[in-house]
Amino acid sequence: MTDTLLRIDASARTEGSTSRALTDRIAAKLAPARTITRDLSGGLPLIDANWIGANFTPEADRTDAHRDALALSDTLIEELKAADTLLIGVPVYNFGVPTGLKAWVDQVARAGVTFRYTEAGPEGLLTGKRAILAVASGGTEVDSPIDFATPYMRHMLGFMGITDIQVVRSDRQMVDATASSARADTDIEGLAA
Repeated sequence: MTDTLLRIDASARTEGSTSRALTDRIAAKLAPARTITRDLSGGLPLIDANWIGANFTPEADRTDAHRDALALSDTLIEELKAADTLLIGVPVYNFGVPTGLKAWVDQVARAGVTFRYTEAGPEGLLTGKRAILAVASGGTEVDSPIDFATPYMRHMLGFMGITDIQVVRSDRQMVDATASSARADTDIEGLAA
């Protein structure tokens, strides 16, 4: 059983979204004791020069303006740290992730906070967590040469230390909706609660 689930919905569609339907079904199967929900449909602020300046200022030297610039990032990271399991709805837009999801990754991938650099290379600091990617696409097959969304999410989560990653896919819906639905059913059935 998952104690705390961080559910992230990235589809711009709040109604009729396959990735949201998948995250609903997966969340019901996991039956977490607590769910933190983050809906990215309205977008997130993109990192900018102020954010970068604040991020690279040592914490002890940060001004109120620095802390304000990093406040959302800090909140998103606290949600990540609090979760045992991440459930991320990943609709494939133009072969990649939606802008809101990319902005979320940019806000949470912070050197010294969610990863660090060592002599042996980068080391993720968010170990011991599980992630489930609920991937939905109209024509892109998951893990095909034209799927840049799924490998990107696996890489970024792994970069931050989250390496237990499962994929539930409802891909190629516009090519074969029946097969797409069957793949999703099989993937959800195979998830451990």
